[in-house]
Amino acid sequence: MMSARFITLEGGEGVGKTTNIAYIQSLLKSENIPLVLTREPGGTALAENIRQLLLDKEQEAIAEQTELLMMFAARAQHIKHVIKPALDRGDWVLCDRFTDATYAYQGGGRNMDLSTIQWLENFVQADLRPDLTLLLDAPIELGMQRAQQRGKLDRFESEKMAFFDKVRQAYLSIAEQQPKRVKIVDATQSLDNVQSQIKQILSPFIHE
Repeated sequence: MMSARFITLEGGEGVGKTTNIAYIQSLLKSENIPLVLTREPGGTALAENIRQLLLDKEQEAIAEQTELLMMFAARAQHIKHVIKPALDRGDWVLCDRFTDATYAYQGGGRNMDLSTIQWLENFVQADLRPDLTLLLDAPIELGMQRAQQRGKLDRFESEKMAFFDKVRQAYLSIAEQQPKRVKIVDATQSLDNVQSQIKQILSPFIHE
């Protein structure tokens, strides 16, 4: 019996996370791996309510500190009620975004203090960290072009290009600092090529 694993998928806007998380799910299911698929912010009823508040452009302006605390409030619920119970059962967890997104969006995009984010990470997560993170990467112009084709933009998607540039650089910095955990996938390629990259990364991870 394979031990439980925690896999996250990260990336900026329009890099194809939704399509590729479904592909990863099918890959893992084909290996008969018990799997919980979830997302952040979200994953529980309360955390999904927080998500709606965070994404709604019509809300009052959200202070940066409020945004950061809301992210971790949703994460605390998510870990307690979904992620930790699944891992304790021996299930694998596949999550669309996790704390790397907070370092990228609030740390990189909002220029928030990384030591504050790290303190909250330790406080909320204790020793819980992903075993593997796939970072879908593409130039921000391409990503935003794709995001705009999906329809109405949410509060984060409506940020300026400079914000997304900082988000991307923060993600790439995390990958550079933690190459064993974070694997970069070139999301500018065709879907077949992107999924081929994903399979190459996942295969040894599944069978190790």
